[in-house]
Amino acid sequence: MNIGTWTLSCACALLGLAIASGAQAAACGDLKAVTLPGMALKISKADELPAGPAPPQPFGPPLKVTLPPRCEVEGTINERTGAEGRTYAIGFAVALPDNWNGRFLFQGGGGLDGFLQPPLGAIAAGDAPALVRGYAVASTDSGHKSQNGFFDPSFFADQQAALDFEYASIGTVTRLAKTLIADYYGKPTAYSYFTGCSMGGREGMVAAQRYPFEFDGVVSGAPAMHVGFSGIGARWASATLAALAPKGPDGKPDMTKEFSDADRKLVISKLLEACDEKDGLKDGMIFNVAQCKFDPATLVCTAGKTDRCLTARQADAIKRAFAGPKDSRGNQVYPGFYYDTGIANGGFAQGFLNQAPNPMGPPVDADKIDVDADEARAASDPVNAVGDTANWTNMSSFFGHGGKVLFFHGVSDPWFSAQDTVGYYERMASANGGMENVRGHASRLFLVPGMSHCAGGGLDQFDLLTALTDWVENHKAPDAVIAKGSAFPGRTRPLCAYPQYAHYKGQGNPEDAASFECQQ
Repeated sequence: MNIGTWTLSCACALLGLAIASGAQAAACGDLKAVTLPGMALKISKADELPAGPAPPQPFGPPLKVTLPPRCEVEGTINERTGAEGRTYAIGFAVALPDNWNGRFLFQGGGGLDGFLQPPLGAIAAGDAPALVRGYAVASTDSGHKSQNGFFDPSFFADQQAALDFEYASIGTVTRLAKTLIADYYGKPTAYSYFTGCSMGGREGMVAAQRYPFEFDGVVSGAPAMHVGFSGIGARWASATLAALAPKGPDGKPDMTKEFSDADRKLVISKLLEACDEKDGLKDGMIFNVAQCKFDPATLVCTAGKTDRCLTARQADAIKRAFAGPKDSRGNQVYPGFYYDTGIANGGFAQGFLNQAPNPMGPPVDADKIDVDADEARAASDPVNAVGDTANWTNMSSFFGHGGKVLFFHGVSDPWFSAQDTVGYYERMASANGGMENVRGHASRLFLVPGMSHCAGGGLDQFDLLTALTDWVENHKAPDAVIAKGSAFPGRTRPLCAYPQYAHYKGQGNPEDAASFECQQ
């Protein structure tokens, strides 16, 4: 919570007097005069905005909320000409609501960043984004403008742009945001938080790992901490399943024909038959993933192929795909994937059994994979080049001052395995006093059955921001959070902190979270 001591211009000193006298409406425009030593700061916008609907988000569905009156500040930091004559700068946006609650929230990005997202703080915030609740919210493009979509890696050619993306933009924008908050409200922030999913989830880990005294709490969802290796996992599954597909007119596997609709329905049906009731209730969801021992071999036809069975090749391919990639020596390269109800999902992030075209581009169509070669390339992946987020477990400073981290991950995520996040969580716990100590005082993990990457499927609406705030400020550790979702209208369930899961009590309304308890 320390904002440091920085010199401001005379205009900013007058601004502080204006705030103290209550003349806040005129103060927003004056934020353009803020300066910070060692920072080439250009504030292009400092406008008072009335209450109104939320703007579109580059990631996620539209938010049906009314944003409060606020001062929005936008600009760039350290603009320069970099590699290949390209212009670089750290773009930022900070929203300062009239109903400020004394808190600051840094909103993580997505993809490979390169876009300045509206500062709303909607990740894992349930029905009310952080800005609506009164948090001051900041966002950043992490130091570059994408030239070609959400996954444009061209900025890695520039050293400083790579450093800004890896970690430096978080510290830089945090410093500026806390200064703007102190100037605009006349007092510093009381608590600082970070929330994000996917690349934003990795950035949340970076916030706690690299800036342990700047943040009090972090929500990290489906963290992209093993980008190169997770790519091997996805290619392994696609290549394994592609071997089943007939060749299309272009000579490549037609991956839409690996499985028929009847095949997919069969797999999901038999998966539920094997694992659904292990949480005490047959409800189309699998909460006790640890005890789900589904074996595709049980679906193999005893005679000819029908809609009621799979070929031996199909069953073996599913088993190999979900087991995850191994190198030529049999070593696990990337964790496997859980069997879950979302493995045939369509849409934004498709399950492995549904390889149809999607909004993020065509599926991987490789018909073979050399794991040893890919493993070598993944080890030098530029996303993990500066500090290994996935293997950094020394959280002594962050946990030492009372910092908390809440992880969440969709069990049906096909891009980043939930097993990878479980693995990191267990390693982190082991390095910081053991699971009992970490669960009791510092961090908890919530697995979301049926949910794909960050959202979609299952019960994908839940409020971890309130849970985090309560733990940090009121010392109330979250044993469970209540989840809902459009996939099951009217249904609620508790998401229990790992390694516990939601188990039906045997009585009560099966659609109501109150009828469930957390068991281990």
